[in-house]
Amino acid sequence: MKAPFDPDLQPPPQSGLPKHDLRRLQVWFLGIIAFAVVLFLLVQAKFLLISLAIAIMLFSLTSDAIGYMKRLRFGEARFSEWLASLLAVLLIATVLISLSAIILTQANTVVTTIMQYAEPGQRAVAEMFGWMGEDVEQAVLNWLRGVRLGSWLTTMAGQAGNIASGAVLVTLFVGFLFLERLWFSTKLTSLMGDAERAARVERIIGSIMHRVNHYLVVKTLVSLVTGALVYAVMRLFGLELALAMGVLTFVLNFIPNIGSIVATLATALVAYVQTGDNVTGLAVLAIVGILQFVVGQVLDPLLLGKTLRLSSFGIIASLAFWAAVWGVPGMFLAVPIMVSVMIVCSQIAWLRPVAVLLSREGLPDADMGDAGTRKPEHRDAA
Repeated sequence: MKAPFDPDLQPPPQSGLPKHDLRRLQVWFLGIIAFAVVLFLLVQAKFLLISLAIAIMLFSLTSDAIGYMKRLRFGEARFSEWLASLLAVLLIATVLISLSAIILTQANTVVTTIMQYAEPGQRAVAEMFGWMGEDVEQAVLNWLRGVRLGSWLTTMAGQAGNIASGAVLVTLFVGFLFLERLWFSTKLTSLMGDAERAARVERIIGSIMHRVNHYLVVKTLVSLVTGALVYAVMRLFGLELALAMGVLTFVLNFIPNIGSIVATLATALVAYVQTGDNVTGLAVLAIVGILQFVVGQVLDPLLLGKTLRLSSFGIIASLAFWAAVWGVPGMFLAVPIMVSVMIVCSQIAWLRPVAVLLSREGLPDADMGDAGTRKPEHRDAA
């Protein structure tokens, strides 16, 4: 017999989660799975993706140069798009091959010098711990002698060899990017389905290119000046590996915060190992440290200004993440990637909090012009 219906009684609670909570949980699980898949692909295809990222930055740097070349006139003649692009690709190939040759040459010099100074260097480093007692000094010396330099040098030579093959791959990528440049606007309009939305995307891309280009140009000039000063200091003290330390300083200064510290310590250690004199080692450490401080804290901010607007903690976190994913090359690319992510997130409503966290002052799109003054459209989040 069926019980009579009582309207005062509440319906029994339904088991399980509400639909909206279940939907949210599914989205979170799918997001975690997608992140894991993307991370796996980033690690497995890192050589290809690193080369592509470098090619995109070089393409961005030379795009403005191509526009300038097209505006030049020699009487009635002027550069065509094809000729300007071809000259840009040849210039990039020449620079990359020259840099690869310099790095390979200096790597060979460093390997030869390490083998020559291996035993004296181990003793010199062990003597630095002599104030702690002879037992500690001997323990450090025994540990250093147990380090297998052969495998380390082999790995170093392999990494140097990858630079040459990477230069060729980057040149090919840049060439194809210049070919696609001719039809980029048409493709973007067709892809977005709306000329206004396509123009907005182009403004966002233009802002990314502007910030990254300014950062790379300034960082290259500042690193070049720092490397030249380190070379002069090494030559002043009559030390070997002056050019190698200058090149190392130039390269490592592209890694924010950490690179300059590593370059300074490496230069001082090389000076101490070569001379075995504490005064010389400390003098080189002090001079190079002062140079790095002046360049990093005065010249660098003066030239960069507020172009990046990146959080200092965000930079460190980005360095740690990309170092774990792509190793040392990832540390060089961490800042440009972070700038791109911040600008893109600032234009998507549900990702804007990420851009605010990555920015220094909470203003990730302060200098984007029209693209930055407009509020993010909610339809972009769909």
